[in-house]
Amino acid sequence: MDPLQPILERAKRDLKRIVFPESDDPRVRRAVSTLAEQRVVTPIVLDARQQVWPAGVEADGDGASREDREAVSEVLAGTLQAGELEQLLAQPLYLAAAMVRAGRADGMVAGAVHATSETMRAALRIIRPANEAQLVSSFFLMALREPTPGGETVLAFADCGLLPDPDADQLAEIAKQTAASYRLLVEREPKVALLSFSTKGSAQHEAVDRVRGAVERLAAAAVDFPFDGELQLDAALIPDVARAKAPGSPVAGSANVLIFPNLDAGNIGYKLVERLGGARAIGPLLQGLSRPANDLSRGCAVEDIVVAAAVTAVQAQQIPRHRG
Repeated sequence: MDPLQPILERAKRDLKRIVFPESDDPRVRRAVSTLAEQRVVTPIVLDARQQVWPAGVEADGDGASREDREAVSEVLAGTLQAGELEQLLAQPLYLAAAMVRAGRADGMVAGAVHATSETMRAALRIIRPANEAQLVSSFFLMALREPTPGGETVLAFADCGLLPDPDADQLAEIAKQTAASYRLLVEREPKVALLSFSTKGSAQHEAVDRVRGAVERLAAAAVDFPFDGELQLDAALIPDVARAKAPGSPVAGSANVLIFPNLDAGNIGYKLVERLGGARAIGPLLQGLSRPANDLSRGCAVEDIVVAAAVTAVQAQQIPRHRG
């Protein structure tokens, strides 16, 4: 069984309206058709070309209905000047984000065409961070070809798409957010490893100090998930190595949430596992926004878009409906 299939099944229980601003991409068109046919979500496509879409897909020749545009304009009128608002809503990526902000859609999926920086800029500017969020970060769900020695088939990697060089406070917050996301989406208890090139003092460097500082902050916060660091990757995932390098660790050898020390390590790490290890990488998925919006790699497959939409729907299921 596909380890990500349960996410699709959960999405089907409470259909959400997910907007796709990249309707010209053939992968998006196929994914939207699949989502509608299998009733995973109700897709909304912003389609100025008036293409033919299957039953179950909401599309409009002007990109969005007049009702949607009026609702969006009303919600954003207090935060953007009229000229700026008009300019932004002419761009499908920003219009899609604005529809989510205004409650005309429950979530957004983009990034098959746009760079991650463009997708995230629209989400941050229009949808905005949640009031309680200390930061917005990203993570990948990695569906592995073979289970880890600890028996895990799905891992979460963070932050692999947004924060270039997080400090200790930010690393701790990324760990909290990703643990919560893993628990929500995978429905397993998170076991969080904060990664480094050092394990338990085997090396000294300011980069290692940041990871140790994050561990101290998690301990002070009395979080509700097991964690440890600093850990090298093999100590985090391989039980025999964990026993030698980090005896007594609550997560070493069995981690399922990996927190990378910076964006270089995270981005390179997920692509190695995906391209050489044969894992499916879903994301970068965003956490800390007021409403769900998720990114795609421009190298994504149709199946990745389908799962990203289901993830967005499950995230939206946690938020009260606010269509207006």
